Formats: sequence, structure tokens, C-alpha cells
Amino acid sequence: MAAATHAASLSSLLSHTHSAAPTPNHPLRLRPRPASHRVRCATDAAAAAGTKHRRAADENIREEAARHRAPNHNFSAWYAPFPPAPNGDPDERYSLDEIVYRSSSGGLLDVRHDMDALARFPGSYWRDLFDSRVGRTTWPFGSGVWSKKEFVLPEIDSDHIVSLFEGNSNLFWAERLGRDHLAGMNDLWVKHCGISHTGSFKDLGMTVLVSQVNRLRRAPLSRPIAGVGCASTGDTSAALSAYCAAAGIPAIVFLPANRISLEQLIQPIANGATVLSLDTDFDGCMRLIREVTAELPIYLANSLNSLRLEGQKTAAIEILQQFDWEVPDWVIVPGGNLGNIYAFYKGFEMCRVLGLVDRVPRLVCAQAANANPLYRYYKSGWTEFTPQVAEPTFASAIQIGDPVSVDRAVVALKATDGIVEEATEEELMNAMSLADRTGMFACPHTGVALAALFKLRDQRIIGPNDRTVVVSTAHGLKFSQSKIDYHDSKIEDMACKYANPPVSVKADFGAVMDVLKKRLKGKL
Repeated sequence: MAAATHAASLSSLLSHTHSAAPTPNHPLRLRPRPASHRVRCATDAAAAAGTKHRRAADENIREEAARHRAPNHNFSAWYAPFPPAPNGDPDERYSLDEIVYRSSSGGLLDVRHDMDALARFPGSYWRDLFDSRVGRTTWPFGSGVWSKKEFVLPEIDSDHIVSLFEGNSNLFWAERLGRDHLAGMNDLWVKHCGISHTGSFKDLGMTVLVSQVNRLRRAPLSRPIAGVGCASTGDTSAALSAYCAAAGIPAIVFLPANRISLEQLIQPIANGATVLSLDTDFDGCMRLIREVTAELPIYLANSLNSLRLEGQKTAAIEILQQFDWEVPDWVIVPGGNLGNIYAFYKGFEMCRVLGLVDRVPRLVCAQAANANPLYRYYKSGWTEFTPQVAEPTFASAIQIGDPVSVDRAVVALKATDGIVEEATEEELMNAMSLADRTGMFACPHTGVALAALFKLRDQRIIGPNDRTVVVSTAHGLKFSQSKIDYHDSKIEDMACKYANPPVSVKADFGAVMDVLKKRLKGKL
């Protein structure tokens, strides 16, 4: 006789789980151009990627790269005030070798490039050069960031670069989600930046920042930098700790106590960082790290430091590259401290100005309703920005009520006719879980972006044939507890519409058959 069945607790079944680190995927390339149109830039491509024999056994890839240095075209970059102060010094600028985080007026800084020097080469040159570096192990171009070195930190010596070959993340066609759940969207894509070394897009910026710190600490500059510090909601600390460990540089991390996942917490601990768990929120941690870095020779790694945005912007360039330099119609990005939405704009706009593409996509910044200061600012018609005390959200990495880069985000959204949308806790968790049912394993922050997409499709702002990219900023394995609670239906005041708990069944053939017949009713 079949035994009675009941939903087993995921918490009890998964109380001793172990998760493996995700590994990077090669990018999906679409509609490659015919060979007749792929003219190689022989000099630079050969120098960068190289037609070469196996290197000598006693030579490492850094030493090998030194023998194949690309020609120096005198590209340069520097810090400049952002935005330029109306009554400020129009010539105010700072070398990237200076340790400076604010302009003379106290505003943000931005990394500016010598666009005239870059524009001496046509867009086709840059497209072919970047394409020639994809998927190689030549130092440092095996990285999705450093394969665009000329657009990132053109003056840094390759020997100073600290890279874990980040980037080159998967861009995949979300066929079933678009077809079955978004009214027949046939061109929906997910840029999975969480498939990176530490499981989030923060690797893209951290390789640039730690590389510059490595340059500053080494001869001939030999700056007395004792370590690198950050305040973090989880992913920043993981990225900083990994790259500092790779470079042998001390990392100091300020975390809000009991507000990040265990998977995020263990990453900086495992990488040897000094981890301070503070009884405050992210904004409180940020205030403290600013005070500490003003007193001690600790380099500030938060997005107040604009170097990280130079790495993060390469995800936008990579999207263009993966679409064979065709521009999508929409790109949806989760927003917390708001540097990322500006970084995407910066990458797209740089490619437009230099002739790699002829336009930029419309950008959407998606915020959790519990931490939505930019959304409120947008709904006011950009008339009044009010910081808030962020409420707890499952999208913990964007639980920020006073974002550093709000002015940067406004520039990006205005320039692209962009939109800001929000998602409640139930909306973001349901969107994440529905996406999982189509083969993903999304993080809650991706759930925020997907929930925004559902709303914009319902409003018919995004059309069924619009090529749309949702940016997934972290790997779902970092947030397994939120998924466990959802599928156990343990979240207070949430229906958990797509909960799928395991079924506890007696080890009996009849009992198993009863369950399967019920589950597969109409499909047998």
C-alpha cells in the first residue's frame, strides 16, 4: 500500500551542503563575419596574440609577454572631476599614479582617456584587435578585461597586472523564459557576469584597481601602501580579497554584521583578508572605511574610486563583441551603489565615439523596492534625491540607501533615454525562481532585473522582438539560503508562488509510483 507523502524540508536535506566554485565559460559568438571581412591588424595582433612556438620551459607567461610587447602608441588616461564643476578649473586633472579619490571641490573623479589618440585608429582596427585576443592564454590578454587594455589602463606595464583571467563571461539565449513567460520574446539574453573567478562581476573592476595598487607599490614609484580596504555588502570583499591574495597585498574588509550570506562571508576569510564584522549597515561601513583610509596608508577600493569602473565597463564592450558588434536594444542592470550602470554606459559610449558601433542601447536600472533611492529620484522627474535607510532585502548586495555614484547613474540614464524600475521582495524572488525553472540558477539581484523586465513587458515599453540583455551580476550559489527558504515556503508574508520542495516518500515501489503518477498527470 502506498505510504502518505509530504513535503520535506530543504533546510533539513541541505544542512551539510558543499558548493563548488563556478568556472569561467568562453563567450558565445553569434553570426561571425565572413573571413573576407575580418581583416587582421597584423602588427598589433601578432604582437598581442602572437604567432609563436611553445615558450621555453623555464619561462613563465609574464616573461613570454615581455618578448612580445605591443608597440607603444602613447595612449594615456588620467583622473578628472565628475561632472566638471561649472566654476572649477577646466584643466584640473590628476595622474592615475596619484592617490586621490575626490576632486578639489569634493566631488567624484572619473577616468578620462586620450580619445584623440585612440581615434587615430578606425573602429574596425579595435574590433579586429579585440577579437584576435579572445580565448587566448597570452598574458594578460586572456582576461576579458585586459584584452581591452588600451581602453582600460593603457599605460600600465603588463608585468604589474594582477589578473585571474576574469571576464569572457557567458552570454546566453534565454529562449524558454522569453518564449513561455514574457509573451513570446524571441531575442532575450542573459549576460552571466557571475561566471567569474569569485562569482560576481566585481572581479572586472577589482583586477584593474589591484593592478594599479601593485604598480604603485613597486619600483620605481614604491608608494608606502600598507594594504587595500573596502566596505562591502559581500561581493566586493570577495573580489578584493582574491586579487590582493594573488598579488600578496594585505586586504582589509568592513562588513555589516549578519547582513551577507555565509558563502560571501567565507570568501574573504579563506583568502586571508582581515575581516571586520561591524554592527551597522553598508552605509555605516562606508563612512568608517573613509575615515580609516584618511588616517592610515590603506588604499580605498570602493566605487568612490573610479578605477574599478574602467574594468566593469568592459562587460558592455564584451556584449557588443559577443553580438558580433551589433548593438542590443535594451540592457537591464541591477543597481545598488550605482557605479555599474554608469560603467555599462561608459563602455557602450566609448565604442560609439570611437566608431566600433553606431549607437548605444537604452539602459534600465533595476532597484529593490527596499533600497530604491534612485527609483524615487527618477519618479520625481530628477528633481529631488533623498538618501534613505535601506530596508533588508534578499538582494543584499544592492541594499544601499545612500549610493556613492548617484550622479554618475543619472548621467548614464539621461544619455540613453533610460528607465529606473523597482521590484518588491516577492516580485524579485518569484522572478528569480521562475527563471530557475527555465534552466538558470539566478541570484536575487538578477531577480530584481528580471522583475523589472516583466514589468516593462507588461507596460509594452519593451517589445517582443527587442533584443534585450539582462545582466546577472552574481552566481546563484552565493545565495543558496535564500533559495532554500523560498522553496521551504519559510519567508514571512510571501506566497512563494514557484516553491518546489522535495517530496519525502517511503522506500516503496507503490508509494513512488503514486507520487510520479500525480506529478506527471496528463504527461504519461
